[in-house]
Amino acid sequence: MCKKPLHEEQMTSAVSEAREWAKWLVQRETRGPGDLENAMRRLEARYGVPFSTLWALRYRPPKDIFVGVYEALRDAYLAEHEKQERLLRHEREITEAKSRISSAFVRAGAALARAADVLEREDD
Repeated sequence: MCKKPLHEEQMTSAVSEAREWAKWLVQRETRGPGDLENAMRRLEARYGVPFSTLWALRYRPPKDIFVGVYEALRDAYLAEHEKQERLLRHEREITEAKSRISSAFVRAGAALARAADVLEREDD
């Protein structure tokens, strides 16, 4: 067994990735000024990511992160992305149903969403 299973660069990368996910999740959940802590508590209730972890990632970045916390943040991040994609598809369907004129705009938006999806897959 190795005493240092992950290289320092890998750990730093994992922590920075977890910080970005936490920042994005809290930003999406916040309803306005002064709602930051409440947003963190709602995320804790919804996804099981501890409030203290969200707070620490925002204000006091750790040197390392537990795998369980990392996976919980990743799962929450992916779930929120899926939710946003569902909402976008629903909005497109409503827009298409309301007007034929806007269908060109809807097609352009769909093409843009596909292009962003392709770019996101290339980054992974």
